[in-house]
Amino acid sequence: MTLLAIESAELIRADIRTRLPFKYGIATMVDVPHVFLRLAVRTPQGVFHGVAADHLPPKWFTKDPTRSIAQEIEDMLAVVVHAATTARGITAPNVFQFWRTLWTAQEKWAAGLGYPPLLAQFGTSLVERALIEAVARSHGQNFQHLLHADLLGLDLGTIHAEMGTTKASQWLPAKAADAILCRHTVGLADPLRDADIAAADRLEDGLPQSLEAGIRQYGLRHFKIKMDGNAPDAARARLKAVFAVLAEGVGADLAFSLDGNESFGSVDAFRDFWRSLEAEPGVGPMLKHLLFVEQPMSRLVALDPAKSDLRSWSGRPPIIIDESDGDLGDLGQALRLGYAGTSHKNCKGILKGVAHACLIAQRRTLEPGRTLMLSGEDLCNIGPVALLQDLAVQAVLGVTSVERNGHHYFAGLSSWPADIQEAVLAAHGDLYERSERGWPKLKIRDGRISTKSVVAAPLGVGAALPLDRIVGIRIPV
Repeated sequence: MTLLAIESAELIRADIRTRLPFKYGIATMVDVPHVFLRLAVRTPQGVFHGVAADHLPPKWFTKDPTRSIAQEIEDMLAVVVHAATTARGITAPNVFQFWRTLWTAQEKWAAGLGYPPLLAQFGTSLVERALIEAVARSHGQNFQHLLHADLLGLDLGTIHAEMGTTKASQWLPAKAADAILCRHTVGLADPLRDADIAAADRLEDGLPQSLEAGIRQYGLRHFKIKMDGNAPDAARARLKAVFAVLAEGVGADLAFSLDGNESFGSVDAFRDFWRSLEAEPGVGPMLKHLLFVEQPMSRLVALDPAKSDLRSWSGRPPIIIDESDGDLGDLGQALRLGYAGTSHKNCKGILKGVAHACLIAQRRTLEPGRTLMLSGEDLCNIGPVALLQDLAVQAVLGVTSVERNGHHYFAGLSSWPADIQEAVLAAHGDLYERSERGWPKLKIRDGRISTKSVVAAPLGVGAALPLDRIVGIRIPV
């Protein structure tokens, strides 16, 4: 039997700039490395290529204020290089067993260096994404078909023991979503109104800059609002200003999530802050539109029963983990502590996200009165690869309100060579359209983004992209 194996791997780093700063906690993104990993995979059907890509976003995987940006980028590159190099020595009968072997090897290596699981397995996730795309191409099928036909060998019980021998097809939607609601990020430093933008800072690229302009241009109805609990008075004032814009520009179908940015040291501290929000004029009445609160407690305490047991807080809002979801068992621990669920983003792992979606679906059947959810979150994803793959997975998992912010902080596909732009536009005309400047931009209508073409593709991308044209650094793997 021919086993899956990596015949060659290529890692490309390109440094790109945002169109406006993105403040998302203790960091503000202005420029960022973006990496592409391309694999040649030997399969029973022959050799097929797969690709994955992602930002290397400082201060998300670790949020360590003592480390420099350069050190954090170095660490992110190290975990990617190690995962890709290790993968070249692995053979396995299916994608799941390949992934599990790589996960275990990466876990052991990272523990010796003090890398936390969230950072360490970022490298694994890039290999996993490229591997899945290559295997999908070898079968001539898309990701959803691979899952439902059990062609990936996914063993849910290995990740969550309570899933036993059940299959993903028993828990996932039979049909992938044709579109998702774009849950627009409101960053901590984003201008809310056109009048807030100084003349010298105004952009002339045809894309909205303020929150109110985004609502007008895209028809936005769902939002993700960043808040900083380290400065509670300022956080309440900021929320009041954001909600004033939303109340003016959005109708009754307004919905939003709040991102706590790990800024609370215990559930008691967050509960006190939450009660102050409920009592705040201009804020409290808007909380009826809340979807959930994301990761308010620091990852250092979020899964500690002594600091973050939510079960004694009756009437609490739905609270999910995000950065705390590093190890495979973290969701189970979060659910035991009273959290409502977790997030999915491809950088945390596709197969892990599938298993999480299945566990949450199973728990809904066992606890029908409990609010449980898998949210879709963003790490400023952009095309030509990362955004498309993430959208495809979200649609297959049935997540239909997904935080999207890369199209707001970056100018479409303008960072990439023209032939890559044209290849994506030709393959995904439902997702992209040509901007007035000529480069493709995301097509958002009535607050929605089509996922039809990305779901139909092997894993989001579909088109063969001429990555050799990218001006960047080739890193040996």
